Amino acid sequence: MSRRFDVLIIGSGAAGLTAALNLAETLTVGVIAKGSLGEGATNWAQGGIAAVLEEGDTFEAHVNDTMVAGAGLNDRAVVEMVVSEAPEAIARLIALGVPFATDGDALHLTREGGHSHRRIVHVADATGRAVQQALETAATKQPNITLLPDMVAIDLATGRHAEQFSTGGAVHGLYAYNRSTRRVETLTARATVLATGGAGRAYLFSTAPRGATGDGIAMAWRAGCRVSNMEFMQFHPTCLYNLEVKNFLITEAVRGEGGVLIHPETGHRFMPDYDERAELAPRDIVARAIDSEIKRDGLDYVHLDISHRGAAFVQEHFPTIHEKLLTLGIDMTRQPIPVVPAQHYTCGGVLVDRNGRTDAPGLYAAGEVTQSGLHGANRLASNSLLECLVFGEAAARDILASLDRLAEPPAIRPWDESRVTDSDEEVVITQTWGEIRRFMWNYVGIVRSTKRLERAKHRIDLLRQEVADYYRNFRVTPDLIELRNLLEVADLIIRSALSRHESRGLHYTLDYPDTLPEAKDTILVP
Repeated sequence: MSRRFDVLIIGSGAAGLTAALNLAETLTVGVIAKGSLGEGATNWAQGGIAAVLEEGDTFEAHVNDTMVAGAGLNDRAVVEMVVSEAPEAIARLIALGVPFATDGDALHLTREGGHSHRRIVHVADATGRAVQQALETAATKQPNITLLPDMVAIDLATGRHAEQFSTGGAVHGLYAYNRSTRRVETLTARATVLATGGAGRAYLFSTAPRGATGDGIAMAWRAGCRVSNMEFMQFHPTCLYNLEVKNFLITEAVRGEGGVLIHPETGHRFMPDYDERAELAPRDIVARAIDSEIKRDGLDYVHLDISHRGAAFVQEHFPTIHEKLLTLGIDMTRQPIPVVPAQHYTCGGVLVDRNGRTDAPGLYAAGEVTQSGLHGANRLASNSLLECLVFGEAAARDILASLDRLAEPPAIRPWDESRVTDSDEEVVITQTWGEIRRFMWNYVGIVRSTKRLERAKHRIDLLRQEVADYYRNFRVTPDLIELRNLLEVADLIIRSALSRHESRGLHYTLDYPDTLPEAKDTILVP
C-alpha cells in the first residue's frame, strides 16, 4: 500500500504538529506517530517553556544563559534567533488555548537552573501535556492534515529506492510498518520532516518515553546526512529513585522554587560544595555532583527536599508530582524525595541549518532529533519545547518558500518481504536491547574514560553483524526496527565521545579533564 502527501512529518509532538499546522493552509500533510499521537516526549515535559517576558529581563540575558550552559559550543546566531522568536511562540500557544499559569493579569513565570531571571511559562507541572493537547486539537480540526498513529518508520525512501534508480540523495518519503495491518506501507511526499525526538532509550535509566530510540537520527544517517555532537547526552539530575517506577522525572522547577539536595545519611546540603549557584547550577554540574556523592559514599540516591516551602505552596505548584508520589507512599509536603540522575535529553543529532534543512534535499528536521546549534554542549532548562516550536515553524516556512525546487516524488518500489520469514527467536531482540542499554549506562554515562568507551565500542561492533543478519532474514517488527536504530545511535554516541579529547559540558572524561580553548562541534560524516 502507498500514500502520497505534499509534506510528510514523522513525529506528532510539538515540533511535528507545529510544522503541520503551519503547512496545512495550502498543502496536504501526513503526520505519522509510532504509537498514539501523544506518546512522545512533548507530553512528558513538566517544567515549561523559556521566554523573555518579565520586566528587566532581556534577550541578551537569555542568550548568555544559553551560551553559558552550552559551554560555548552553541551557534550564537541560532541562539539569538530562537530567543527572539520565543515570545511570539508563546503567544501562538495561548491563541491555541494553552492555559498557562497566571499571576493576576500577567503570566506566572518560574525560574530554573542556569537561568538568571524568571522566564519559564508553565501549566503547573504538566506544561508538555497541555501543549500537546492544544496542538492535537488544532490538528484534528484541519482538513488538510491526516494523522496516522501506529506507524513505525523503518527507513527514508531515496533515489536508491525509486523504480528509476538514482543517486542524487534526495528524500521522497519513507517506508513505515503499520501496526494494525502488520504490513509495510510506502508514504511519499515532496518534503519530509523528521520530528522523531531523541535517543534516550539507549540508556538503562532514562526519563525519555519508551519510543525514544533515535529513529530519526539513525534513518537520516543511513540516508547520508551528517550527525553532530552525539556525545552530549544530558542526564537530568533528579529522577525519582524507585525500584518499580524507573523513569518519573522530578522537574527542574522544584529546585527553582527552593528545593535543596541533601545527603540522605548526614543531612548535609551538598550543592554549595560544588558550585556557588548551588541547586540552580546547570544540569551537568548538578548531575555530576549527585553522581559523585552517590559513588563516594555508596548511596542508592540522594534527597531532594522542598517540604520547607509548606504544603499549600507545594500542592499548588507541583500537583502532578505530588499526587504521583503519594501513590508511592511519599508525601513531598512533609518528607524529601529520593532522586538519582537519569538520561534526559539528546543534545546532538542530525545537523540542520536555521531553516531546519538537513544535508539531504527534501529532508528537514526539527526538535530533539537535531543538532541545530541552540544547545551546544548542554541544553539550558526549558529551551527544548521552545526549539520545537521555533524550528517547526522555520521548517514549514522554508518548505512553503521552496515549493518550486521540491519535485514531485518518483515512483518508489514497494517493500519486499518475499525473501524473509517470521522470526521464532524474539529473545535475540530482548537480549541485545538489554545489553546495549546496560553497557551504555556503565561505560558511556555521566563520567567517562577512554577505556570504558573502547569497551563499549567493542561490544557495539560485535552486536552489529548479529543484528544485521537478523534484520536480513526475518520480517520486520516494531521491536526489531527500534533495536536496529538503537544500535546505530549508540555507535554514533560512542564514536563521538571517543573523538572529543577534552571535557566540555555534558561530556566529562577522566582522561581529558580540561576544556580546550576553542569550542568545536563533533561532526560525523556517513
